[in-house]
Amino acid sequence: MGYVEGTNVAIEYRWAAGRYDRLPELATDLVQRQVAVIAVPGNLASALAAKAATATIPIVFAIGGDSVKAGLVASVNRPGGNLTGVNFYHSELGAKRLELLREISRPTLVGVLFNPSNPEAEDELKDVEAAARALRQQIIVLKASSSSDIDLAFATLVEQRADALMTTADTLFNNRRVQIVSLAARHAIPAIYVTRDWAAAGGLISYGAYTGDAWRTVGIYAGRILKGERTAELPVVQPTKFEFVINLQTAKLLGLTVPPTLLARADEVIE
Repeated sequence: MGYVEGTNVAIEYRWAAGRYDRLPELATDLVQRQVAVIAVPGNLASALAAKAATATIPIVFAIGGDSVKAGLVASVNRPGGNLTGVNFYHSELGAKRLELLREISRPTLVGVLFNPSNPEAEDELKDVEAAARALRQQIIVLKASSSSDIDLAFATLVEQRADALMTTADTLFNNRRVQIVSLAARHAIPAIYVTRDWAAAGGLISYGAYTGDAWRTVGIYAGRILKGERTAELPVVQPTKFEFVINLQTAKLLGLTVPPTLLARADEVIE
């Protein structure tokens, strides 16, 4: 968009390090600094914190849920107000992920890793629970809001003899994906994750929207707003590409034979 940091634009970065309780304080700080645009390419909690902090500074979000349902915008075509951005619907895909996990590993008990501090994860968990009832799949919900909680969740997973795992969409989990993927490998647990990054890090399979486009759109929209366009007239962007990735090397390490029909449906197979 023609902006170069340190030349014709300054960027103030704020990082909550996985602590959702810090978001309101960080958003308020940015408002007090009278920034021109607030970009929140992370999650619903970040977007809600920014929205609560200002009704005038333009906000560009990227969230995994439904921005209309969450009360961020009036509609996707004409957002109204001071917010617009991208939906990539991570939290709407829980049922699909559960089905894919069942196809590859035929589990008896599936652990669902869930962060109760994340408002976005609630919808995905409800989606998974409804799908589990319909499929008669037994699940166990594992709550984790910190790195140490993740270790405890895996201890419970092993204790309860769960034989598969799925993670819900969450910034903390994404930041700790190496930890989670390593624990799944250590305990020989087949798992499905939210984005390609997880499969690339050694996760078994992933299914979700291509997030690279979402982050790019946040930057483009921020640039357009700096050039004078109004958030109320910039439509919320919907995902156009969903990725199903299989890590065949991980499957072999777990002793799993991936059905040819599943391999044929994959957008990418990591060998």
